[in-house]
Amino acid sequence: MSRKYFGDKIALYFAWLGFYTEMLVYPTVVGLICMIYSCVSLTTYPPVKEICDPSYPTYAGDLVMCPQCDRDCGYWNLNKSCVAAEITHIFDNNSTIFFAIFMSLWATTFLEVWKRRQFKLNYEWDLVDYDEERDLIRPEFEAKVTRERINPVTRRMEPFLSPRDRCTRVCFSAVTVFFWVIVVCAAVIAVIIYRIVISSVFAYNIDPDTLGAIGSYATPSLLTTITGSLLSLILIMILNTVYEKIAIWLTDLELPRTQIEFEDSFTFKMFCFQFVNYYSYLFYVAFLKNLLAGLPPNYNYFAGNRWEECDAGGCMYELSLQLVIIMFGKQVWNNIVEIVWPWAVTKYRQWRSAMTTQTSPDNMYTRWEQDYDLQPFQQLALFYEYLEMVIQFGFATLFVSAFPLAPALALINNIFEIRLDANKLICESRRPIAQKCSDIGVWYYLLDFLGTLAVITNAFTIAFTSQSIPKLVYYYVYSLEIYNERTMQGFTNNSLAVFDVRDFSSESRPALNPTGVDFCRYRAYRTPPSDPNKYETTKQYWHVIAAQLAFVIVMEHVVMLCKWLIDYVVPDRPKALQVKIKREHFLVHEVLVKADVTTLLKKQNMSLTSDATLESGDVISHQPEATGRTGVGGNSSLKVVKETTEL
Repeated sequence: MSRKYFGDKIALYFAWLGFYTEMLVYPTVVGLICMIYSCVSLTTYPPVKEICDPSYPTYAGDLVMCPQCDRDCGYWNLNKSCVAAEITHIFDNNSTIFFAIFMSLWATTFLEVWKRRQFKLNYEWDLVDYDEERDLIRPEFEAKVTRERINPVTRRMEPFLSPRDRCTRVCFSAVTVFFWVIVVCAAVIAVIIYRIVISSVFAYNIDPDTLGAIGSYATPSLLTTITGSLLSLILIMILNTVYEKIAIWLTDLELPRTQIEFEDSFTFKMFCFQFVNYYSYLFYVAFLKNLLAGLPPNYNYFAGNRWEECDAGGCMYELSLQLVIIMFGKQVWNNIVEIVWPWAVTKYRQWRSAMTTQTSPDNMYTRWEQDYDLQPFQQLALFYEYLEMVIQFGFATLFVSAFPLAPALALINNIFEIRLDANKLICESRRPIAQKCSDIGVWYYLLDFLGTLAVITNAFTIAFTSQSIPKLVYYYVYSLEIYNERTMQGFTNNSLAVFDVRDFSSESRPALNPTGVDFCRYRAYRTPPSDPNKYETTKQYWHVIAAQLAFVIVMEHVVMLCKWLIDYVVPDRPKALQVKIKREHFLVHEVLVKADVTTLLKKQNMSLTSDATLESGDVISHQPEATGRTGVGGNSSLKVVKETTEL
């Protein structure tokens, strides 16, 4: 029904969105199972109890941690990061590894099955042999390009843009896109500077003991993460609005020949920008933040301020909060822009027209005038719908190891998205002009790129951002040296190095030390101050690095191999449809052969008839010869028809 009313292009979008939503059910169920497992094991997991439960035998919550900023920050006890440790365990446990591998394989399966579904729709909609090269030339191209040449296919004069001119325009466009990517990176650096400064402000001005019940939650680290994520979200939305207009201008400047070329070029620009805009800060938190912070006493500084560091529990919970805020905030903002604002504009236009009718009773507000007051359907309306879903696909796959509920949020959003998009097209917009389309175009390759990149990002996230690999190394190797059995008890104390506060530099040493702290702890595998080679990496550090690299290599190769096997085993076209298409081609060929045979028979009979007319003067003498000719011709023709029928 949607295809008959809107055309193939819009119908194919709804078919793809419905299929994508249907496929999200499987990772949603698996993600919920992983979350239930995480919540159930939270109360019995030793590393969490060592921080939060004072009655636990290996309680480490009273350990004094090194300050998180220079001078203004003081020493603090590890039990203040109890909430962060609990959140980290929910999103960072053994089930996370399984779920990350599952999502990587799911992304490949989704794309392969969609190709089969798409081909089935092409067959049902008679689009199997549709050639997109037959699309009409854009009016803007014909108006702005003055040079012409003969089209080698149509043999007609058409506007022609020289390769030199095209290359110049594309290079200028590429440089401009690169400049705006730099602007996005500058925005990320601005957020980092904000976090560096505000973390010191929160640490100096907020005393958790004076906040009562929320004191254990309103930690400087958590407040910095939330405010920094909200600021990042605001900058993302502002930059998106500005860059969208620039991308349209650049694409028009390139003078694409057809609408498909225009959309592909515009898609590439917007995707490159939004990929950096939405995901750059996530990459920073996941892979760079803790690495750039440094370790005592050799901290790293940026713009005169000490680089921020992750919580004692690691960067995983911060990555999870960042992902939730950006993903949820993006969906809310998109719904406001796509639904609420157009609805308000339409209601205003209809109200204005209705007021005009009331002032002039003879001027009736007709049905067609009401339809005209609806929002015009923009040429790139579907582009923004696809882009929204592709960015969402990236959130649901790239860092799913940090937030297993991302597919569930995507599923809930898409259930409403389908209905809202349908309502927008039917009730809030004018009826669009139907367009033919046989596939989702360049979006498929962008989805495939994100699915492949998800394997790499999840492998590195699990290996270097989460604590899964260090915990496994401790469980299988170093716990045996301490307890003579494999256990997670003692992991917290084992993963925290000791630092002598006298070794702090003058600019890093806290201004106040009322309790007379002599030693503080920090997350690292380094030798203690009493060692002759103090603050050097230990053997356990190199064991962890080796295990992390081994995990990345094994996971990437195994998952990539499975992806290629799925791609090879699952055919792009269902075999039943292939048989039907071959049968149709055979029947068409048979009909053409019969038509050719019939034409040849008619021509031969006409030739024999003309020969008989010319020889009518001597009918008796020529009759046997004519009969013989006719018999031979007739038998030959009948033989051809018989052979064709048998075929």
